[in-house]
Amino acid sequence: MTPVVAVSSGVIAAIVIVFIVDLFAVMFGLSFVRSRRARREAEAGIAVPEGPRTSKPVSRRDFFRRSLLVSFGVFAAQFGAATIAFLWPNLKGGFGSVINAGKLEDIKAAITADNEPYYYGAGRFYIVAYDGRASDGIDYEAEGVAAQGVMPLYQRCVHLGCRVPFCKQSQWFECPCHGSKYNTAGEYTLGPAPRGLDRFSIEITDAGDVMVDTSAVILGPPRGTDTLGKPQAGPFCVAPG
Repeated sequence: MTPVVAVSSGVIAAIVIVFIVDLFAVMFGLSFVRSRRARREAEAGIAVPEGPRTSKPVSRRDFFRRSLLVSFGVFAAQFGAATIAFLWPNLKGGFGSVINAGKLEDIKAAITADNEPYYYGAGRFYIVAYDGRASDGIDYEAEGVAAQGVMPLYQRCVHLGCRVPFCKQSQWFECPCHGSKYNTAGEYTLGPAPRGLDRFSIEITDAGDVMVDTSAVILGPPRGTDTLGKPQAGPFCVAPG
């Protein structure tokens, strides 16, 4: 099977910028060359036929005016391309798409070896080992956010959006901004956060690939949810807010 290569929005934006800049440069260069040629012909007394293609010599004022317009056009093209790149959805392999995070057995092995969740930076999520139970109407497997002993959690704190690292000492997620804390399942434990960490849908393929759908954020469980029943394992990395 021929592999499908995904072209990122940054590459598309770069191509658009280079194309537009080159187009402006070529148009300006041709205009300048035609004007200089017409001026030399006029100085040499060569008759220039009348018609729509006749070019007049460019004055210094017109030259600077055209340069300013070209510079403005290049800036507008770069700004527009950057805006498109920012808004352009990453349709394959990045945040906002369905991501193959790796093999289930490899992810579980990494979690066990490092004694911390598996972090996938391109997808902005953690994958945690989950062996909890249904509690107070919360069933993560039934909701599609947990499967075969793992669960993906969005890295973003639900309080003000900071990235939440995992503290090995306490075995909790601890937000460095305002001290919100979440247990290993991303359930709220302390701090100003209004709920637990948000999460994504997950599916394990027959080949053992862990597929995480980051196109839709699933809101985290409400305060008071505790499907693990495990207290903190040690001292905090971040003082309680």
